[in-house]
Amino acid sequence: MSQLSWMITITDRKKAPDFVALYQQQNIHVSLTTVGAGTAVSETLNYLGLERTEKAVIFTTVTDSRWKAVKRQLEHTMNIDVPGTGIAFTIPVSSIGGKRALQFLTEDQDFQIGEETTLKDTKYELLIVIANQGYSGLIMDAARSENAGGGTVIHAKGTGMERAEQMVLIVIKREDKNRIMRAIMDQAGTASKARSVILSLPVTSTAGLRLLEDEEPEAGIEE
Repeated sequence: MSQLSWMITITDRKKAPDFVALYQQQNIHVSLTTVGAGTAVSETLNYLGLERTEKAVIFTTVTDSRWKAVKRQLEHTMNIDVPGTGIAFTIPVSSIGGKRALQFLTEDQDFQIGEETTLKDTKYELLIVIANQGYSGLIMDAARSENAGGGTVIHAKGTGMERAEQMVLIVIKREDKNRIMRAIMDQAGTASKARSVILSLPVTSTAGLRLLEDEEPEAGIEE
């Protein structure tokens, strides 16, 4: 049985096209690339005679077998172990919003559906909604119809999708996941103009979610 994971690659912005090309060679066709910046302090950069490093962050989905093949290529072709080249890591995906989205995200990757998640004791989930530009309001309206809180919109350059230029990130309680995912699929899914695909990742530790914690009943007190 195959595990599906969300793969995140962080590298120098100028090297990002080489990484995307490698992934496409490995039949990983759908990815999103956004930009970031390194966090080295300016004093260190000045001492080394370097400018602040501009980073690219590449997001895509991989099966465990595909990750093993890509990892070898990252090490042997991209020399990712050389300091300054970049890093790549995977996070297990707990669920995908619908069969069409699953087929889209795993195109040309051998994947068999197994259990929904290997992390069953997590309290929260991170919903990742990949959509066309300009539909974050529609997505959030759908999510809030099932009592989701706020979200974060990340603009990115897409490959494998015609106009997939943004991601919406929403942290939710695990018990609310199915209802919220269904609302987004129904109101802003692949059949809509937003053409959203949605997946969820288990959140193993959080900070800053006190408002969500305060909504829960205290132990031993019935509602």
